[in-house]
Amino acid sequence: MTRVPIVALLALVAASPAAAQSQSWWGHVNVLAHDSMRGRETGSPEHRRAAEYVAAAFQRAGLRPSGTDGWFQPVRFQVRRIAEDRSRLALVRGGKTEPLALGSDAVINVRGTGAGSVDAPLVFAGYGIRAPEHGLDDFADLDIRGKMVVVLAGVAPEGIPGPALAAARSAGADAIEAGGAAGVVSIFNPHGDLPWSRYALSRLQPQMRLASDSAPAGPVLLSVVINPARAERLFAGSRHRYASLRALADSGAPLPRFALAGRLRGTAALHEDTAVSDNVVGLLPGSDPALEREYLALTAHLDHLGVGEPVDGDSIYNGAMDNASGIATLIETAGTLAGRGSRLRRPVLFVAVTGEEKGLLGSDYFAGHPTMPQGALVANLNTDMFLPINPLRRLLVNGLEESDLSDDVRRAAGRLGVEVITDPEPERNGFVRSDQFSFIRRGIPALSLKVGFTRDSPEHERVLKWRQERYHGMEDEVGQSVDRRAAAEFNRLYAEVVTEIANRPTRPAWYPTSAFRPEGEGTE
Repeated sequence: MTRVPIVALLALVAASPAAAQSQSWWGHVNVLAHDSMRGRETGSPEHRRAAEYVAAAFQRAGLRPSGTDGWFQPVRFQVRRIAEDRSRLALVRGGKTEPLALGSDAVINVRGTGAGSVDAPLVFAGYGIRAPEHGLDDFADLDIRGKMVVVLAGVAPEGIPGPALAAARSAGADAIEAGGAAGVVSIFNPHGDLPWSRYALSRLQPQMRLASDSAPAGPVLLSVVINPARAERLFAGSRHRYASLRALADSGAPLPRFALAGRLRGTAALHEDTAVSDNVVGLLPGSDPALEREYLALTAHLDHLGVGEPVDGDSIYNGAMDNASGIATLIETAGTLAGRGSRLRRPVLFVAVTGEEKGLLGSDYFAGHPTMPQGALVANLNTDMFLPINPLRRLLVNGLEESDLSDDVRRAAGRLGVEVITDPEPERNGFVRSDQFSFIRRGIPALSLKVGFTRDSPEHERVLKWRQERYHGMEDEVGQSVDRRAAAEFNRLYAEVVTEIANRPTRPAWYPTSAFRPEGEGTE
């Protein structure tokens, strides 16, 4: 395939009849999600090519380069891949060894695994969370030293508010490490966004961590994910069946904790390497000298999943909605705001981050190493897979109840006649699942915006169907049905929200009731 220069790609988008109005957005999606971009894998030549495209689009829109290297902020990674030909998993019980087939029965999660071997007994730790302030602690008085800790992944008991759940899971992971466990066995959630078959396809893809964080903080653990269709094998010989435990979890009931019969024997072999991938950073300067050190950061992730095992002849994860759509919105918003006659009061950064699919790594690096003075970031507005597959009657705002940024959103949406709603699926804990969390955990108020829907509505069913059929699949490509009018209306509303935040007289602040409000904020 002939490589087309970046400037030529931009010219094609701008010169086509479809460039007018909403079609310009779709033109950027088509370029970024084209097969020639090969899924924009973090650290790949194609991701670099996509980053150059975004930088050229930012320049064309009228932004100023604001990276550490012109438009770019290089991020260094440690890269890991599983070497399945040298890796093994098996259950050992009653003198018999039952191999677990990698891919169909289980996956070794290299994001949480180091190279090595384990032969350890199994213990069930319920949901694997620690939240004593809510009366829930799956590790209280549970002996996990030297054992493989089995948990149900992606579900939680009743009684833990959504904002506290991420902290409870993180505390559970810390407890596993601090307790001297040999590793963790997570039973995949059969009711999650992905079917097992699609999750298993991703097992050979590279996993990454920031190179600056590459030194292990503690003992190396084996991390295994089990196919729920095979999970009953783990509980053979114990006093509980997986089916009954799953039914309890589905109802939000407490789960028992107990030792399992047998052991898990495993060997993880890894290929390790390094990579560099870029955040792309553009600046729209502000006009008010009193607010020149209060930056609003707009983020969307540029990376996706690259190339995987072929399915029906297709091996490219194009990532049209996830998240070429969000990057296209950044580009369109840059052109809209920079093209206005009057400047915004606050400076606005447009940041196309890398490494989101690897664990929010590019945004984590940017938030920790901002390209403006430390402490000058005052708010983040993130756009990730906003899904314009339904009409824009409602704007779904993750974080609506957490900070006074909600006032800015309501003012902007009110002018355009769009209803503002909080997440109708709070159990998914969407507020901490994308790049906004890199800012939230540093005390910076943030929001994430999507096309909204009400629960159990036809629009909701359409979103659920999209997730099951296309999310993190090769089917997320430009041939899918998209409501381009909804996308255009979303982009207009997004620009209005940015305008409200950038022009507000006061610094954005968390509500006193927010679980994300930094301790001591607002006190003397």
